[in-house]
Amino acid sequence: MVRAAFLFVVLVLAGLTATEAAAEKRVALVIGIADYSTVPKLKNTINDSRLIADTLRGLDFEVTNFADIGKADLRVAIDRFAFVAETADVALVYYAGHGMELGGQNFLIPTDATASNRSDVASQSISLDEVLRAVDKARQLRIVVLDSCRNDPFSSPDDKSLTVVNIDPGSSGTRSDGLAPPSPDRGTLVAFAAEAGKVALDGAGNNSPFAIALANTLKTPDLEIGLMFRRVRDSVLQRTGNSQEPHTYGSLSGNPYFLAGRSAEINVLDKADRKNAWAVLRPDQEEQLLALAQDGDTRALKGLAYMRLDPKEKRYNPEESVALLKKAAAAGDAEAQFELARLYERGIGVPQDIEKALEHYWKAADNDFADAVNDLGFLHFQGGLGIVRDQKKAIGLFEKAAALRHPEAMFNLAALIDDGIVPGKSAEDSARYLYESLRSGNEDVLKQLSDNPRMFKERTRLALQKRLADQQLYSGSLDGQFGPQTKRSLRRAYGIEE
Repeated sequence: MVRAAFLFVVLVLAGLTATEAAAEKRVALVIGIADYSTVPKLKNTINDSRLIADTLRGLDFEVTNFADIGKADLRVAIDRFAFVAETADVALVYYAGHGMELGGQNFLIPTDATASNRSDVASQSISLDEVLRAVDKARQLRIVVLDSCRNDPFSSPDDKSLTVVNIDPGSSGTRSDGLAPPSPDRGTLVAFAAEAGKVALDGAGNNSPFAIALANTLKTPDLEIGLMFRRVRDSVLQRTGNSQEPHTYGSLSGNPYFLAGRSAEINVLDKADRKNAWAVLRPDQEEQLLALAQDGDTRALKGLAYMRLDPKEKRYNPEESVALLKKAAAAGDAEAQFELARLYERGIGVPQDIEKALEHYWKAADNDFADAVNDLGFLHFQGGLGIVRDQKKAIGLFEKAAALRHPEAMFNLAALIDDGIVPGKSAEDSARYLYESLRSGNEDVLKQLSDNPRMFKERTRLALQKRLADQQLYSGSLDGQFGPQTKRSLRRAYGIEE
């Protein structure tokens, strides 16, 4: 059974030819702040931001670079970057400057902050949550790097006005000098220059140990992104005599990704081929992956499992793949639960067992894995795998998958709303889902809206034109007619500039 055909809720035929894939788009926002108004100035942050900006440009990033920026301008810069990041494959933010933890939240302090104590910081700073929101719609990879644990400019043992979470298990106090561990969404990686709760070193030269290690490692050819950050950690430990240990939080998807070298060609492959592409790892990197898997690293377990699911590979061993995925699934990894469900459904590496397949689909869905939620929505809408058709439940699942930014689910839901099947939803809601699905980078959505717009009613087409106009992507008549100008605006919304 091929559920991918359900992209358009069976309103159109499957097997569409997608538009030619665009080249990979990488964008970065790089910020360095040193010249503070009322808190201690920093030595190397501007140099560090320039080093990272230059390194990223060498890796084909479109870089926006700011130095000594105030709060208002920084917020504008973040908002603009958020819009650009929506149509990027990779969005990266690097911040070098003062950062501090306040009540378990992390704040980046702009140059014009006039706070005289910790209590004033939140209103005069930018929260890490704002930065995470700026990258969270990038299509493939989202990274936030904080080289900002230099010190707490308001640290005082006598200041007991606020309770600050201390994540250092070796400390008995209630205050930490660094930052709190963040909880980014799946597919987003946050890298701290120092372990949460610890202070990063500025370095004796023109750049910090972390910035030097990051710049050198980013451009290493054919180094997988997850292993890359582990190499940054090892380099900083070596440079600082084990006194500073960078740390990463969050989780990357199970697809391998390369910033430099010929292996970067795999970044634009489709989902199935991307998973098989773990096989391009050099032997030394595969050894690292094996070591990480032995320590229970779920991404390493998935990578090794995918290597063993490619029939063209000499390492093909579906039974071993199942064992690896079971270990990752037992640790709560939603992607592993979903992949295990697919193997049980098809009887690959294990005897076919539909009951176990559904059990793992639901586990993955309960852990907010969008593919699983969307597939279950399809099954309830169409019926299958022993599931009785239940349109109401299907719509609820599509709504959940759409909230998780699943592009097919967003399109499915837009089509159902347009047909009047979803109670309480309007043409504006349908247009909103179409717009978000288009921004997500789904080529079939762009093709359908360009070639077959009349599959949607006029009121929905009008609402979509208005949404495009509101985003300054369309300046033509709001007439519901998808002529050349509307089609150009659809391509712009998708991320194709002509």
